[in-house]
Amino acid sequence: MARSAVVEAQRDHFVIAHSMITLALSKGRIFDESITLLASVGVHVLDDPETSRKLILGTNQPDLRVLLVRATDVPTYVEYGGAEIGVTGKDVLIEHGGAGLYQPLDLRIARCHMAVAAPEGFDYVHAARRGGRLTIATKYPTIARGFFAGKGVHVDLIKLYGSMELAPLTGLADAIVDLVSTGKTLQANHLIEVEHVMDISSRLVVNQAALKLKTEPIRRLIEAFKKAIAVPAARAAAKVK
Repeated sequence: MARSAVVEAQRDHFVIAHSMITLALSKGRIFDESITLLASVGVHVLDDPETSRKLILGTNQPDLRVLLVRATDVPTYVEYGGAEIGVTGKDVLIEHGGAGLYQPLDLRIARCHMAVAAPEGFDYVHAARRGGRLTIATKYPTIARGFFAGKGVHVDLIKLYGSMELAPLTGLADAIVDLVSTGKTLQANHLIEVEHVMDISSRLVVNQAALKLKTEPIRRLIEAFKKAIAVPAARAAAKVK
């Protein structure tokens, strides 16, 4: 290959790489609902993450690809430039801290809520009185600490990464702070929801430096998401009328 052709090929690769937008998503509910939103405005992922072992998925848009990462890693990838944009839950975002991230949209997907749950028969009202002390097991220490501090309750936090319901059943903790969707897991393990902490939904997050360098393609993607979430909102308003 002639030197001029090599230089041209390298330049084309540089242009493609620097115009490409990477969208970080986590497998599961956020991926499924994000892809449904994008599909409603004509953006389609070319591979099925359930059958493909690929972690970088192409789309029908030549300048957009999807990066599959752990849910807790989405803000980190976006913060440090591994992806220009991502979708992450409010819970993950609070625990991460949100440094260096622009948050243009609440996508209103993957909705659930954070709650305090305790064993049936546990006197939570007495234990959680102002000035009281509780041992709380949670995957979300920042949220739990802030919530109980606001109530004037002292807490000893134990961070766990899964099977939170076991903590009060084994005497490891008095109660847990965890995400609740249907409440069936709590019920199956003889726990009851004793206090609502906050509502959770997924947010669009953008690397602030990338927004300055790739303003046009990132703005187009933000507008695509904005258009997608406006459709169900409009339908809901029409039903009310």
